[in-house]
Amino acid sequence: MTSRTAAFLLAASAAAITGLAATSACSQPGPSAPVKRGDVVVFGDWRADAPGVVHQVTVQDLPPPDQTPHASVANVVPQPDGVSPKLPPGFQAEIFATGLEGPRKIRVAPNGDIFVSEQPAGRIRVLRAADGAAQPSVNATFAEGLNQPFGIAFYPAGPNPQWVYVAENNRVVRFPYASGDLKARGAPEVVVPKLTDSTGGHWTRDLAFTPDGQRMLISVGSSGNLAEDMPRKSAAEAQAWDKAHGLGASWGGERNRADVLVARPDGSDLHVYAAGIRNCSGLTIQPATGQPWCSVNERDVLGDNLVPDYVTSVKEGAFYGWPWYYIGDHEEPRMAGQRPDLKGKVTVPDVLIQPHSAAVQVTFYDGQGPEALPFQGDAFVALHGSWNRSSRTGYKVVRLPMKDGRPTGEYVDFMTGFVLNDSDVWARPYGVAVAHDGALLVGDDAGGRIFRITPTK
Repeated sequence: MTSRTAAFLLAASAAAITGLAATSACSQPGPSAPVKRGDVVVFGDWRADAPGVVHQVTVQDLPPPDQTPHASVANVVPQPDGVSPKLPPGFQAEIFATGLEGPRKIRVAPNGDIFVSEQPAGRIRVLRAADGAAQPSVNATFAEGLNQPFGIAFYPAGPNPQWVYVAENNRVVRFPYASGDLKARGAPEVVVPKLTDSTGGHWTRDLAFTPDGQRMLISVGSSGNLAEDMPRKSAAEAQAWDKAHGLGASWGGERNRADVLVARPDGSDLHVYAAGIRNCSGLTIQPATGQPWCSVNERDVLGDNLVPDYVTSVKEGAFYGWPWYYIGDHEEPRMAGQRPDLKGKVTVPDVLIQPHSAAVQVTFYDGQGPEALPFQGDAFVALHGSWNRSSRTGYKVVRLPMKDGRPTGEYVDFMTGFVLNDSDVWARPYGVAVAHDGALLVGDDAGGRIFRITPTK
């Protein structure tokens, strides 16, 4: 341990013990000592989680890089008798659907049908439920034989979309659609035949259309943790590449990866919209502003409390750091000195999330039906849960409060209770969506089910 790190640990521990406001945080807070700023949790683990607990990570809280041991992957066990999700007072969770195979993205069609991508099965499922119904009355296969389907989008916007777009591992396809279809009308039409030259690593590809319907956004994660196989370029070569492909755009096997791409709805003119986003597992449009947003998994092996995951609006032409920087001008120590020209040009994300939480899906709440929740305009984010942190974090759904369409920087635990102990969990939240009747839908890809959250009757 360096003298700098030792001094940092001592200062952070003293702040936690005395209850003083923490201005920075240690790399290993310990399982029973969350680092707090007043009543707000900065760093901690699953023991500090409960509905209503407020979290906030700021740039000033980031510790120096420090390697910490990885934990094993969580052991997923059956839901124990008498154990259920924990929610704030006034809300209840029911199991809406079961028997799904790795449910990932959940998207609700304008008529209320619920489309679910089942990645391991290569299938898109559609569920139909009347407003207020606790379970679907129809469970059908819309399309199958797909290659790791994930993102789903309806086009054009409005009550009568004509297409269902699906993002597979390395291409985008679409199916002709009329409102109420439970089965695709024919074979998929290929829209984007090839997204990237490499297909390994992060495989999720999400989709969203800009409000004017003129552009299709596609998120593509990196192939690895830190562009290990990306060849070096000289300063002049790197800057020339940026000029042709966008600020901070990666190359080689990472070309068109760790990006949000943009194309026309017919798939033409594919190029980088924003770069340096390691793995945007959730891509959506904020209804109040029309702005794209991403929920992002950041890199590993820099410590328990580095690097924060994040949820952010995505600005066209912006660079978010990967792989050379993180959270602003923090230089990646394993790539030190490679891109000094990018310093000062890194966009800081809007909301930082406890590192290694695995932020996967985000949706803005706009429910209007009889089961509406009182969170208009706020965002809900599924945290799939850590595998590479010495004490587990994530495994919950959190709410991002918004004020006048902008995030406050805090996030609040909403749905917890899935972690049983240091080894075992019984669910891993993934998809989040708003049902036609206003209920909040939460998918659990480990348990193959969807929860339905409504106000308590």
